[in-house]
Amino acid sequence: MIWLHVTLNFMMKNLLLLGIGLFWSLETMAQSVPMLRSKTLSLLETLDPSQKELVLQPFADSSRTEWTNLPLGLAARKGLAYGEFSEKSKIAFHQILSGIFSSQGYLKTFAIMQVDDILHELFEIQYSRGQIPDNAIQMIRGLDWDYGNYYLLISGDPEKDEMWGLKFEGHHISINLTVAGDEFTMTPLFFGSDPAVVEDTQYAGLRPLSKEEDYGFWFVNSLNETQKAKATLAGDVPGDIITSPDRPQWLEDFQGIKGSELTESQQTLLHYLIEEYIGNLDKEKAEEHLATLHTRGMDEVYFAWIGSYEPMKPHYYVIHSPDFLIEYDNVGFLDNANHIHTVFRKKGNDFGEDILKKHRMAHEH
Repeated sequence: MIWLHVTLNFMMKNLLLLGIGLFWSLETMAQSVPMLRSKTLSLLETLDPSQKELVLQPFADSSRTEWTNLPLGLAARKGLAYGEFSEKSKIAFHQILSGIFSSQGYLKTFAIMQVDDILHELFEIQYSRGQIPDNAIQMIRGLDWDYGNYYLLISGDPEKDEMWGLKFEGHHISINLTVAGDEFTMTPLFFGSDPAVVEDTQYAGLRPLSKEEDYGFWFVNSLNETQKAKATLAGDVPGDIITSPDRPQWLEDFQGIKGSELTESQQTLLHYLIEEYIGNLDKEKAEEHLATLHTRGMDEVYFAWIGSYEPMKPHYYVIHSPDFLIEYDNVGFLDNANHIHTVFRKKGNDFGEDILKKHRMAHEH
């Protein structure tokens, strides 16, 4: 009995230590400003002085709030190219990305980067078949589609500053992290894919943004004819998202069909679609956005559609509430829509506008 008592005490102590260790591990893994700062500083430690000079910019520099989804050949970027990262730097950077994104958002990011290599290969295949003339292939090559042509920029000093930011951007990706005190934001968040579905090479069938497309069709085709007529706007499909970098970054007017005009099952489908965008973020930040959505309620969400109700033909949708905005656009060439652009943004908080204002007011001297 004494042996049993000692053994039980030993087991209880070990279970307690295990629980404390697990709690500590979860705390250090939880998405928070200290975690983001720690991972960013770990990345900076892997860079040599010349690379740090390229990566680090003053917080007030305009590059923090300028963004574009264009390829490098059409829009040069500040910062350090991913292709110039060492293996240690890449590993450290993946730690940051897996900290700010869910597994789906993290994998979408690198699938989109991979598609840039595939897009380059697809055009070279067409050129080898005589389908593209010499002058056209030279122009296409000049666009610099490449897995390595994505740039990292850090605004401010994450070690010393209360306000700092991180941007990772290139063709079809613009990730914008802004930190102010103990708060952070992740909008605008732009993901795109060209092609939307790869139709050649060993990657045939790859669709980085599959659910953004599939859930959109699922929802719009769940509407009856009256509802669909109300949701569908007249006119041609926009050539890009309406809140693109060279246009106003918010839509003031609500258009389309309102959530209160949907059945319960239709609201559920629309919620699935919204969750696909919010779910790209890590769990805590995603739950924060979902809590805002649920507080307001699905009745206040508007959905509008333009274009075809069938895949591979130009189509567009916007999901709009007083709190957030989602845009999706799929256009292409010769009526073959296979080129997706998407953006997720929170009203008043692009590049941390709202949290920066709150932080400055709270720390005004």
